[in-house]
Amino acid sequence: MPSHVSADHPAAEPPPRGAVDALISQTRRLRGDVDAVRREAPGDGTDPESRWQRALCELALHQLNDLDEHLAQLRDGPPEVTMAPAAPAVPAIPSRESLLSRVGSAEWNLLTDEATWSGELYQILGREPSAPALTLDELPSLVLDEDRPKLTAMVTDCLVDARPIDGEFRIVRPDGEVRTVHMMGEPVLDSDGSTASMWAVLRDVSELRRSQRAVSETRDSLQRERHIAQTERRLAVELQEAVLPPWRGPLRLPRQCAEALDLAAHYLPSSSSALIGGDWYDALELPDGQTLLTVGGLTGHGVTATSGMALLIGALRGMAVAGTEPGRLMGLLNRLLDTTVQPALGGAVCCRYQPRTRTLVWSQAGHPAPLLFRGGTGSALPPPDGVLLGATSGAVYGQAEVPLEPGDLLLLHTDGLVPRRSGDAAVDRLLELAPRFDEARTAQDCVRAVVEEFGETEREDDACVLIARVGS
Repeated sequence: MPSHVSADHPAAEPPPRGAVDALISQTRRLRGDVDAVRREAPGDGTDPESRWQRALCELALHQLNDLDEHLAQLRDGPPEVTMAPAAPAVPAIPSRESLLSRVGSAEWNLLTDEATWSGELYQILGREPSAPALTLDELPSLVLDEDRPKLTAMVTDCLVDARPIDGEFRIVRPDGEVRTVHMMGEPVLDSDGSTASMWAVLRDVSELRRSQRAVSETRDSLQRERHIAQTERRLAVELQEAVLPPWRGPLRLPRQCAEALDLAAHYLPSSSSALIGGDWYDALELPDGQTLLTVGGLTGHGVTATSGMALLIGALRGMAVAGTEPGRLMGLLNRLLDTTVQPALGGAVCCRYQPRTRTLVWSQAGHPAPLLFRGGTGSALPPPDGVLLGATSGAVYGQAEVPLEPGDLLLLHTDGLVPRRSGDAAVDRLLELAPRFDEARTAQDCVRAVVEEFGETEREDDACVLIARVGS
């Protein structure tokens, strides 16, 4: 039988056995490292990034397994090729655990029309070992109809034009299973340069292609989800910017009033999430000369949270302009959330400031109480009764009244300034800023002090702060 090398090219000397063993050891160590990374990747399939990493690890493991098998074959020498028996004799077939179980070889003699298959090729193609090897004319009968032209073209180019074969096609095994086979081969030339036979190595690459498809699908899925996330963030930012007060700097309300509040506010984004939350701050001059102050936030992130925040701010402003007191206003907001299509929970503080009497009337719904700073010290206002908005139907909200003095500073904030696990840490750190607030000339200076204190904090959520200083 002709050697599996073209007649016009001598066979290369095999590499030293020790060098191949060293490569096998390195491959197996690397395979162990990759498998460790794969096992550490989350397996619940909920995170697109973890799905992507796990799919890449699976693909790498398949390729390293293949490399390990090929190196072992190189070390042990070529497999013994057995002629398909014409008599009842049955060639020995390696077990499924054999390192060569996914790589087989074949040779087709064009002069005698004989076909020689290795035992592994029978396994790959799902043929009985006792069955005769198929000729080149019979081989397409195993191939899917749509792949037959590809196989025919490769064989024709090899036999007629002496071109090497390197391509894939799908076969249908007798049990109906479809497998993908990669075929590499070349013609064996006679002494006069004509093609005497064709040899080929066939490899079952079904699992490898499955892994590659999984990687491609997870990559496409990840790209789609990233695009959706980017679009959602852009929409959420635009909606937030459209709803929050347009002023960026100090503001005095009510205007043209000696007792007006010096106002400043700031929004601090989350440091652990790229999505926009549902926190807000607001200040509005009311028709009766009073000033509305409010901060709050809805649970969740993204467009759902910001659209819910926009709904609440719109309703809150409308009811405040109509003269609704803070306690009653909170009850109506709770009813609004209770009847929305997408239920949500929210916390809020709502205040009405009467400049003529310097009186603050306020209510809260499961939210941190305003902090009052006076004379270099600060404390939280005793909160009236109030549960989270949307938590229970028919909730009643209390209302408190606090007299203010010239120079008093009122600080309203949402609960995302520091991680929730820190409890009252945000309030304690804010109260420690009392001396700096006392030295500050404007509300804007006070906000700047808060940002300096909390701007670099690892926040789990976004946060808002609103500061109002009573004029003299």
